[in-house]
Amino acid sequence: MQPPHPDLGTGRLLYVGIAPRYMANRTSTQNLRKRVRYHYRGNAAGSTLRLTLGCLLGLELRRVGSGKRMTFGKAGEATLSQWMADNARVCWIEQSEPWNLESQLISRLDLPLNLDQNLHNAFHSRLKELRAQARRRARELPISA
Repeated sequence: MQPPHPDLGTGRLLYVGIAPRYMANRTSTQNLRKRVRYHYRGNAAGSTLRLTLGCLLGLELRRVGSGKRMTFGKAGEATLSQWMADNARVCWIEQSEPWNLESQLISRLDLPLNLDQNLHNAFHSRLKELRAQARRRARELPISA
């Protein structure tokens, strides 16, 4: 197994996510199967985990479509999907209110790939800056087909 960044090590929990998310005014259409499938087969525009991993792996982020969405392009997304298939593992537990457990885990564990609720993590500022740099570079490049 290969970590997405040399400072992160292998075989450890790097990120937690939930489905559905807490929605006070409507019902979420997401479930765990949809979220995991999108993380593994979707693109960076719809998955913060894919965006983070692609940036850590040095893939080139590009504006696509109207120019508002950003992905790693067909080749980059395929490379990321293959890296995830080879290196990322998923496990889950069922919870009636997963947003509560997510907050507890982020506050108590070292989860360097979570940005939300995780300002205390030592990797937070580096990851946030890396993602911001990738977005700035993408805005300087022409929109990709």
